[in-house]
Amino acid sequence: QVQLVESGGGLVLPGGSLRLSCAASGMIFSINVMGWYRQAPGKERELVALMPSRGTTNYADSVKGRFTISRDNAKNTVYLQMNSLKPEDTAVYYCNAGIVVLDQSYVEVWGQGTLVTVSS
Repeated sequence: QVQLVESGGGLVLPGGSLRLSCAASGMIFSINVMGWYRQAPGKERELVALMPSRGTTNYADSVKGRFTISRDNAKNTVYLQMNSLKPEDTAVYYCNAGIVVLDQSYVEVWGQGTLVTVSS
């Protein structure tokens, strides 16, 4: 069993900042990739940022220069620092991870989602 627990969402004014956290726990052997997706009302879920254990970090064009993804591998945690927030960033943000568990099988895991609302 592996689970992701997110925190850090909330209500923020346009131009403000928030930091999301997502911690993985359970029978983890290694974590290949961690990332964030979001789903706005009436829209499909979309990639926000993806950070593999090796390779290039990817960002959606709409968040480049404003959002920063980072990982603390010792804590199995991924963060999303969101600056210069806009109303169009309002969405439920989901953490996602590709994890090799103790029996060497690979699982994709989703967090429960955390709501970010950008509004005056």
